[in-house]
Amino acid sequence: MKKSAAVKLLVASGMILSFSGMAQAAEDTDSVKSKIVMCQGCHGIADYRTAYPVVYHVPKLGGQHAAYLVKALKDYRSGERSHPTMVGIAGTLSDEDIDALAAYYAGN
Repeated sequence: MKKSAAVKLLVASGMILSFSGMAQAAEDTDSVKSKIVMCQGCHGIADYRTAYPVVYHVPKLGGQHAAYLVKALKDYRSGERSHPTMVGIAGTLSDEDIDALAAYYAGN
């Protein structure tokens, strides 16, 4: 293979990899956005109280410290915290999801 053909192949491969990385980043962003929306279903309503499993005041997430949110979500995921709805939701979150959610809400 000629040197110029090898360089073109290398450049084309790099472009394909970069586009696939961009697509993955877009999917990750969409995934985090859908999780933010899921949280806002309860936590985005001022003075919201849920009736399951008992009447419970839903805390505001915006402005909380990221480290607190990470710990709380991981505690729900592990079962150390016991609110059934949050245990179920946190069980679907990866460490990356938790970090992204915590960063988002800490900044709001």
